[in-house]
Amino acid sequence: MDREFLIDLFADFGPVAIRKMFSGYGVSADGINFALALRAGLFFRADEVTIPDFEAEGSKPFQYSTRAKTVLVNSYWELPARLFDDSEELAQWARAALAAAQRAKVKKRPKGKKASKPTKKAVPKKRSAKKAAKKMVL
Repeated sequence: MDREFLIDLFADFGPVAIRKMFSGYGVSADGINFALALRAGLFFRADEVTIPDFEAEGSKPFQYSTRAKTVLVNSYWELPARLFDDSEELAQWARAALAAAQRAKVKKRPKGKKASKPTKKAVPKKRSAKKAAKKMVL
């Protein structure tokens, strides 16, 4: 998939930003990444709300292999192939993926800066009388 194809694909959804990412492209709207276009296919952001829709279509989560293992990325699921021919429904799925990405962003948002504990000033250690006397003699 190239940039022009992706721009056309998301035309019914609205304007998207497409940038190089991994071995493909990241697709974002409103500054939030919600899709990955990779050699393996097009993957949309998913969460507990949208995963059942992907499962009903027989889709699988994104996965990749390292030398040691296969990593399953449950937050991105493959877009059902039939949606490439239905731009209106693809736009609905894209909106749901953007909503999932927004929900994930809210979950990750820090609760606020924690009050730090007051730091102790470095206080020089007291030397024993023997060590102090030894230092004076040398």
